[in-house]
Amino acid sequence: MSFTSKLIDWYQSNKRELPWRARKDPYAIWLSEIILQQTRIEQGLNYYEAFIETYPTVFDLAKAEEEDVLKLWQGLGYYSRARNLHHTAKVIVEDFNGIFPKTHSKLLKLKGIGDYTASAISSICYNEPQAVVDGNVYRVLSRVFGIFTPINSSQGTKEFKTLAQKLIDTERPGEFNQALMEFGATHCKPQNPGCESCVFSSTCVAFKKGLVKQLPVKTGKTKVRRRYFNYLVLVSDDERTILEKRTEKGIWKNLYQFPLIEKENSSKITLEDVKKYFQEMAVHSVTLYNERPLTHKLSHQHLEIQFWVVYTSALGERGFPISKINALPVPIVIHNFIVGFSF
Repeated sequence: MSFTSKLIDWYQSNKRELPWRARKDPYAIWLSEIILQQTRIEQGLNYYEAFIETYPTVFDLAKAEEEDVLKLWQGLGYYSRARNLHHTAKVIVEDFNGIFPKTHSKLLKLKGIGDYTASAISSICYNEPQAVVDGNVYRVLSRVFGIFTPINSSQGTKEFKTLAQKLIDTERPGEFNQALMEFGATHCKPQNPGCESCVFSSTCVAFKKGLVKQLPVKTGKTKVRRRYFNYLVLVSDDERTILEKRTEKGIWKNLYQFPLIEKENSSKITLEDVKKYFQEMAVHSVTLYNERPLTHKLSHQHLEIQFWVVYTSALGERGFPISKINALPVPIVIHNFIVGFSF
């Protein structure tokens, strides 16, 4: 029996019941794929269900305010995905009357949709034989076929896509793609894969040669930038604070945060730093909330974060009611602080 036949047979017996698999709805597939990029199903499922309940159709998502979309996305990270999701929903409604393009090539023209997502939508919903290639696929194919080409190289990207395209069941491309992703996610896992009970154990190169832990190969390490964030949490006598919208490119664009002083090193800010930042108001006191910096790890950045509680009498027009603070989309580190701090 061929690799493809074994894989689909395995899938038919072992696939998980997931809500977006119940129907071949391009909106549901698109939403699930965007949410589940770099997110485990266990975490992403709740977000998917919240989005479907709040925005049942692409028309509902297109009509939404970006801040509301970002608020619903809060905690997933990679907020550019949420902004692109909202942008593309509006394009699909305005330019395509709410109907998703049916081909891989046309889907690729939409913002936030790359080869993987375009392949998933076109194969699952429209039966186009376009193979998906993601982390799960890299892992399965590299182990079963013994491929040592680095997955994060241009050569590797091309080689794995070519192999997946060669293996795809042209009559059931959507089922093949879902089977391959499912097998990598639940059986051929990064750690402790089920090799002994694997349907490919007799032919898997990595299993036969004891190379499971060495595959797939990924070269080099991403250089991580360390940054030092000092958030100033204003608290006025009339229970107001200050939240600023991040509008510059980079992390957390269009999310809200407390006023920020970023330092080049781990040295602590001083009372003078705070007074200089808020020249127009009288600062009563400044208290460091967390003596030990909170480390927040992003893909290319590690943030060392401290919160400074600044008490003042009044904030004027800049003041925002503390009672309404939970309505705004904020980075998860800000959200966690708000939950833990008693204003």
